[in-house]
Amino acid sequence: MSDAVPAEISAQLSRALDVIERHLASTLLAAHLYGSALDGGLKPFSDIDLLVTVATKSDADARRALLTDLLKISAPPGQGKEIRALDVTVVARGDIVPWRYPARRELQFGEWLRKDILDGVVEPAVIDADLAILLTQARQHSIALAGPPAAEFFDPVPESDLARALADTLKAWSTPSAWTGDERNAALTLARVWYSASTGKIAPKDVAADWVIERLPEEHRSVLSEARQAYLGHREDRLTLRGSQLTDLIALIVREVTKLPGQRQRS
Repeated sequence: MSDAVPAEISAQLSRALDVIERHLASTLLAAHLYGSALDGGLKPFSDIDLLVTVATKSDADARRALLTDLLKISAPPGQGKEIRALDVTVVARGDIVPWRYPARRELQFGEWLRKDILDGVVEPAVIDADLAILLTQARQHSIALAGPPAAEFFDPVPESDLARALADTLKAWSTPSAWTGDERNAALTLARVWYSASTGKIAPKDVAADWVIERLPEEHRSVLSEARQAYLGHREDRLTLRGSQLTDLIALIVREVTKLPGQRQRS
């Protein structure tokens, strides 16, 4: 395990890698750690983000066995005392190299899928626009736990494709039905979209929120600041009580992002 891996997750990460290698050994090409573990530090609700690349697609039984074993070493965000939530994205290299948009995701593990996995439901391979953002982030900063460095292993994502993925994310979170029950994440995700659409970079949620807060009218700052503080574990998450204030903040972010040169034609 690399010395750059945060000590607080090294044991859990070793267990996760053991599970991944056991189930995917014959086809595993690479595994990369990226996200908040490396960018800005792990926060109370941070996942451990892993990108796993395989040479060939696996059958249904192998997929189900991998997901079931990952459940044993993962915990819902903020609820595990010694382990964190795992967020594991599996891709087949032939689906992303050479790069094309949108790319295909082979398999996804995350705590939001826990009930489905326990019920034996395994999501099939799907087209996933978010892979443009994920691969940009992994190439920007990641650790190779197996295989070559991400910047050497994956094609760069063109700016135009990153812009398309950000536009898709914006649309996915821009209605109340999408964010109800997940208000904090919606506010912070859209703040990251604004930051990334403006800079071409991927930043931790709290860093992107700071950048956006500086650009918000005074009346909208407290909502995003509250989301940021809750994410950092500095205060209770009460975004569900913000109602129309959250709606107004999100509407403003959507308007600002769609004004940007790379987003105008996509709005």
